[in-house]
Amino acid sequence: MKVFIIAGELSGDKLGGALMAGLKQLKPEVQFDGVGGPLMQAEGLDSRFDMTELSVMGLTEILPKYRALRARLVQMADAVIATKPDVLITIDSPDFCLRVAKRVKAKTNIKTVHYVAPTVWAWRAGRAAKMAHHIDHVLALFPFEPPYMEAAGMTCDFVGHPVVNEPLASEEEAKAFRDKHDVKGPLILALPGSRRGEVSRLAARFGEALGRVAVVHPDATFVVPCAEPVMALVREQTQQWPVTPLLIPGHATASKRAAFRAADVALAASGTVSLELAANDTPMVIAYDMAPLSRLIIGRMLKVDTVTLVNLVSERREVPEFIGKDCQPEAIAQSVIDVLKNPHDQRTAMATTMQRLGQGAEDPGLRAARSVLRALE
Repeated sequence: MKVFIIAGELSGDKLGGALMAGLKQLKPEVQFDGVGGPLMQAEGLDSRFDMTELSVMGLTEILPKYRALRARLVQMADAVIATKPDVLITIDSPDFCLRVAKRVKAKTNIKTVHYVAPTVWAWRAGRAAKMAHHIDHVLALFPFEPPYMEAAGMTCDFVGHPVVNEPLASEEEAKAFRDKHDVKGPLILALPGSRRGEVSRLAARFGEALGRVAVVHPDATFVVPCAEPVMALVREQTQQWPVTPLLIPGHATASKRAAFRAADVALAASGTVSLELAANDTPMVIAYDMAPLSRLIIGRMLKVDTVTLVNLVSERREVPEFIGKDCQPEAIAQSVIDVLKNPHDQRTAMATTMQRLGQGAEDPGLRAARSVLRALE
C-alpha cells in the first residue's frame, strides 16, 4: 500500500504522525511519500522538502510567498501523479493542500482524503461544496462536522481529536517543575503562537498585558514554551517585556508538559493550543490578531460568536477571548487576573470538551487510519 501524505503545519505534523502510526499498525507493509515535519519523519516519511515552507497563514501573509508556494504546489501534484499512490492524504493547510488535490483529480482517479474538515460552520461556507469536486473522504476532528461534509457530497468520519491521547505530565512532575524554578505565586503561561507572523504581532501586546498582571501579582512566574521555528524570535521579543519570563525551547518536551500541567492560567494565541490547555485542566485567556487586511476580510465573513475551540465544542462561552481590534493589553490583563480568581466555570467547560473529543476512546490516529482504509474499500 502506497500513501502520499502532505502536511504544512506543526499541528498537521502531529495529526500525520499519529495517522501514519495507525496505518503502520493496520497495514505493516505501508509505504509513505510526501511532505511532513519531525513527527511524520519519525514514522518513516522522507520529506521532499522542509514543511515550514508551507507554514503561512493569513491572506496578506501569503502574497509575498505566492510564487514559491505555487511552485511547490505544482511539484507536489506532479509527484503524486507520477508515483500513483493508493491514496493522497492532505492534512489541514487547505489553501495549499486542496489545490494539490484538485490538480491530481483533474488528471487521475486517485482516492483523495483530507484530514481536518474546513471550518465551514465558522466562515466561507461554500468551501465544502468546492472541495467535494476533488476530495472523496474527510477525517473530522470535531463531532459536529460530518453532517456539513456529507451534505456537500463527501463521506466523512469523526475520528476524535489527537489532543485527548497526548501524554500529560503527572502531578509530581508539575510540582517538581514549580520547585525547580522556585515558583512562589501564580505560574502564568504565555503562548504567543508558533508562526513568525503571530509572534511578531502578539508578543509585544502579551508582554504589556503580563506586565500589568505582575503589578497585581508581583510574585508571579511567567513561562513561555517556544515552538522551535520561532525560538529565536520569541527570545528577541521577550527581551523587551517588563517581566522576565522563563523560555522553554521546543525540544524540551518534558519541561513543556510539566509547565502546562503546573500553570495556574495561560494567555494564549487562538488555535489548537486551547485544547492542549484544556487537556491539562489549565484555565486560559485567548488573544489574537491578524494583519489589518486579513482582519477586515475574515471579520466580515465570520459566522460564529467565538473562535475558541473550548467554547465551540463545549457549547459554552467560559473562555474569554480578545480578537482583532479587541486584542488590547489592558483588557487582556484584567481578564487574566479575573480567571486567576475564579477558574471553576472554565474547568467544567474544559472537561466537557475533552469528553466530546473522544477522551477514553480508541486512539484518534488509529481511528483515522481505520477510516482511511474503509474509504479505500
